[in-house]
Amino acid sequence: MNKTIRRTSVFCLLLVLAVVARVSWVQVADGPKLASDSYNRRTMIAQWANPLGDIVVAGKPVTGSAKTSGSDFAYKRTYTDGPEYAAVTGRSSQVFGATQLEGIYQNVLNGTDDRTKGILDTLTGSSGKPGDVLTTIDPAVQKAAYDGLGSKNGAAVAIDPSTGQILAMVSTPSYDPGSIAGGSQADANAWQKLTADKNQPMLNRALRQTYPPGSTFKLVVASAALQDGLYSSVDQPTDSPNPYTLPGTSDTLTNEEASAPCKDASIRVALEYSCNTVFAKMAVDLGQAKVKAMADAYGFDDSHLEIPVSAATSVYPTNMPKSSTAQTGIGQFDVRATPLQMAMVTSAIANGGKLMAPHMVSKVTDGDGDALQSFGPSVKSTPISSHTAGELRSAMVSVIQQGTGTNARIPGVEVGGKTGTAQHGVDNSGNPYAWFVSYAKNSAGKEVAVAVMVDDPNAERAEISGNGFAGPIAKSMMEAALK
Repeated sequence: MNKTIRRTSVFCLLLVLAVVARVSWVQVADGPKLASDSYNRRTMIAQWANPLGDIVVAGKPVTGSAKTSGSDFAYKRTYTDGPEYAAVTGRSSQVFGATQLEGIYQNVLNGTDDRTKGILDTLTGSSGKPGDVLTTIDPAVQKAAYDGLGSKNGAAVAIDPSTGQILAMVSTPSYDPGSIAGGSQADANAWQKLTADKNQPMLNRALRQTYPPGSTFKLVVASAALQDGLYSSVDQPTDSPNPYTLPGTSDTLTNEEASAPCKDASIRVALEYSCNTVFAKMAVDLGQAKVKAMADAYGFDDSHLEIPVSAATSVYPTNMPKSSTAQTGIGQFDVRATPLQMAMVTSAIANGGKLMAPHMVSKVTDGDGDALQSFGPSVKSTPISSHTAGELRSAMVSVIQQGTGTNARIPGVEVGGKTGTAQHGVDNSGNPYAWFVSYAKNSAGKEVAVAVMVDDPNAERAEISGNGFAGPIAKSMMEAALK
C-alpha cells in the first residue's frame, strides 16, 4: 500500500470514529435533554397520546380530556366551568403551553414524572399512569366569588384562617382555558383575541397583580401601633389632629367624611370612620421601619411566596420622607398588595395573630390514588400577639356593625372587616379601586377570611366604595363558606 492510500485510509477511519463518537454522545449525553425538549414533536405527541390526570375540586374533576381528530395529538385538555376556575387551574394547551397548577404539575398530570412510573415503565421508557392534583377550593365559595364579581374587573380570595387552605381564588374578567387547549385555527383565533384584549382576561389579578390597598392597609398600621405599645388598646384616644399637615410640607390631609369624629379618635373609631388623618400620623409616629417590619411579618416583600403558584411580591416601600410615610399609613404612595396578601392579613388577625401558610393544593396523587405529596397546615409567621389580634377583631366588628362595612353583616355570625378605596392613575385620574377585607366566624367555630378588590373603570366615580362594590361579594363568599 503506498503512502497516499495509507493516509487516505487513516483519514477515513478518523472520520468514521468521529461520527461514531458524535452519535454516541448525542444518544448517551444529549439524549435525555433532547427527549424532554419542548420542541421535540415526538415528545409532544407522546404527551398528548393519552388522557391527562385531573385537577380536582371537592372530589370532582374540573378538568378532563377529549379525543381529537385530524391531529397528531390524540387528546386535548377540556375544562368544566373553565372561566370560573381559570385562576386556579391555569391552562394546558397543545400550542401555548401550561400555566399555574397545570404547569407546575404537568409531569404528574401527563405521567412523565418518575414517581408515576412503575418498573416496567422505567425499563421501556414509557409514561406512567397520570396522577391527579387535589385542591383546597370550596366550590360554593368559588361560585359565590365568581358570580359576585360578574363582568367587573376584579379579584377575590378566601382563606380558612386556621389551616391556610385557600377556599376560593377568582379573577375577572376571566377566560375559558378550553378555547385555546387545541391546535386548530379556532384555538389560534381565540388566543389572538385574548392577548389583544385590553382587559387582560388571562391575568390572574388575585395572585399575580398588585394594587394600592388603600384603607385596608390601616389594619397593618393599627397592628404595629398596638404591638409596639404606641397605644395600649383600640379604645385609647390617639394624638391625631384634623386636618393633618404632612410633615415637611404645607399639604394637608383630610377625611372622606368631613363631619367624622376623627380628631384624636381611638383606633376603633378611626377604623369605623376610616379616618385618614389618624393612620397617616400613626405611621409617622411609628416610623417607616416599624410599619415595614409589621407589613413584612404579614407577608409583604416576600418574593418567594408560592401556593404553590408563585405570587407577585406585595411591597412596602423604604427610604421615604416622612410625608410619604404618612401616605403609606393609608395604603397609598408606593404600597402595593395582591388580593391574596390582604386576605393573609385578615386571616392572621382572625386566627389569633398566627398567619398560616396559604396553599390551594392538599394532595398530589399517582394514577392509583396514592399520595406523592401532601400539604397540611403550617405556621408562616406570627405578626401579632393573640391580645393584639383580639383588640383588632373587636374594632373590625364595630366597622361592620356601625361603621363603613354594614353591607357585610350576617345575622347570628361574628363578622369583622375593613373597607377601602385606593387612588390610582396619574394625579388620581383613574377610578378608585374598591376593597373589602373581612372575616366571619359562626357559633360552631367555623371561620373564613376574605379579600375582594373591584376595579370598575366604567362606574360613576362618586358611587365607588368598598362597602358598596366589594362588601356584598365578601358577604356572599362568607355565607357560602360557613354553610
